This record gives sequence, structure tokens and C-alpha cells, in this order.
Amino acid sequence: MWEKIEQMMVERNLNMNKLAKLTGINKSHFSDLKSGRIKHLSWPNMVKLSTGLGVSLDEFR
Repeated sequence: MWEKIEQMMVERNLNMNKLAKLTGINKSHFSDLKSGRIKHLSWPNMVKLSTGLGVSLDEFR
């Protein structure tokens, strides 16, 4: 999952801080995803992420 998020961040010139502000998700969640401490975001956070990035939830399959 992190690879897809990171790809979208690169395409939009975002870092974790900007992504956190854009989505309303604490940047520690993204750090945990990147490090592998968590494998998936919760459903509410997935909705926030897709809304903040302006993409469909299907993009994360």
C-alpha cells in the first residue's frame, strides 16, 4: 500500500507533512505504513486519503 501512496505523493510533489495536512490524517500513520509497522489504513482514513488526493478508492487496490 505504501508504494502506491508514495507514487501519488511524488506525482503531486507532496511530502508526508503536506499529505497529512491535505488529508487530515496524522503523519505518524504514514510513517508507520512506510516502516511496515502497520499494513493498512482504516476505512475512514482510506476515505480521507482518497478524498484529499482526489482519487477513487479503487486506486489503492
